[in-house]
Amino acid sequence: MERGAIPDGFERHFRRSPLTDPWEPIYSRRGDDAVVIGLRLTAAHTNSRGFVHGGLIAALADNAMGLSCAATSADPVSLVTISLAVDFVGSARTGQWLQIEPTVIKSGGSICFTQCLVTADSAVCARANATFKALRKS
Repeated sequence: MERGAIPDGFERHFRRSPLTDPWEPIYSRRGDDAVVIGLRLTAAHTNSRGFVHGGLIAALADNAMGLSCAATSADPVSLVTISLAVDFVGSARTGQWLQIEPTVIKSGGSICFTQCLVTADSAVCARANATFKALRKS
């Protein structure tokens, strides 16, 4: 892939929030059972050492995993995060394509378990898992 290019299948992320607005543009790719999130990393995403900030990775992983749980639910739901754990196993730098690829482990009536791998130019830099509580929409 050409440096700076957005991978095929990604479009501007459909879910905006005040937290992620400063990180735009954010992209996503919807599948039947997952919402993959990605973005091209810039200086605005880094910490004082020039590495991508762990808080950005945690927030986007939480977003991708929650949206993926909602996508696999038979009924419309609103989700709240019960637990979130992130292991940082590498680093990411500006210019790289950061991608968060979730997998729903089990989606029950009110609880959903999920995990994801976070990659920077295809190299794993973090893994995360989360549990969500489904609140039924009326």
